[in-house]
Amino acid sequence: MAIIVTGSSGLLGSALVRALRADGARVVRLVRRAPQGADESFWNPAKGLVDPAALEGAEAVVHLAGAGIGDRRWTDDFKREVVRSRVEGTRTLVKALTELSARPPALLSGSAIGFYGDTGDREVDETSPPGSGFLAQEVVVPWEAETAPAEKAGIRVARLRTGLVLSRDGGMLPRILPVFKLGLGAPLGSGEQYWSWISIDDWVRAVQRILKDPEISGPVNLTAPEPVTNAEFTRALGEAVHRPTMPLAVPGFVLRTAIGGFAEEGVLTGQRVVPRRLLEAGHTFRHMGLNEALAAVL
Repeated sequence: MAIIVTGSSGLLGSALVRALRADGARVVRLVRRAPQGADESFWNPAKGLVDPAALEGAEAVVHLAGAGIGDRRWTDDFKREVVRSRVEGTRTLVKALTELSARPPALLSGSAIGFYGDTGDREVDETSPPGSGFLAQEVVVPWEAETAPAEKAGIRVARLRTGLVLSRDGGMLPRILPVFKLGLGAPLGSGEQYWSWISIDDWVRAVQRILKDPEISGPVNLTAPEPVTNAEFTRALGEAVHRPTMPLAVPGFVLRTAIGGFAEEGVLTGQRVVPRRLLEAGHTFRHMGLNEALAAVL
């Protein structure tokens, strides 16, 4: 029996595959090129192609594939790609799973805390409704909806609503570290928007817990229990690299000009998220506080 992983070449997928294999699990990666070994299987989500033999009798499926939201400027074409890569990929995979004679007992499907929209200083958990905006209404809501047929088919589905992942290997942190190391780090916009973060180590440990715990299903917030404001994040990162930070914030209009629509929904707004489901399940986080997490990551 294998654990099937899509998006295995990305930051999250590659870290998860390493950890699963270190624990002795057999992992099969779904890839969009010619397979290079028995641990890979071809799929083409855009064309609805996936080999059912790779999925038959699997222990679980972890679906993380999708275009990186912050990888490029938000042109209309790229926004369509962000939606398409998630909706079509999930639809293709779920359709294949529901048609198997031996379905995997669990599907862990990628999602994002962008589901909640801009929450201001209001705490939200997995029971909170979706917010407004492109990420919430055009990306995450339809993305999660594609997993519904798997639930109806009796597969345990967990929707991994992931926050800002802290890693030296990818994501946002390596992009902004050079600026902070020069002593030029500064709050963004008001600095009051909440950034709900999680260390890469804790993200992997949480997913491993969800894989093993049959009681955890539905939306699951993958964030640390102590979200911080952007201003607090700025101070903590400056301290972590032993450099001062700028007293003046970067104005919102500068960010909108520089990076377009991603500034509005990915940087200048935020979500104050609580990982209620994991905490109620008794899950423990290795890095509860941001300073501790940054010290471990850097």
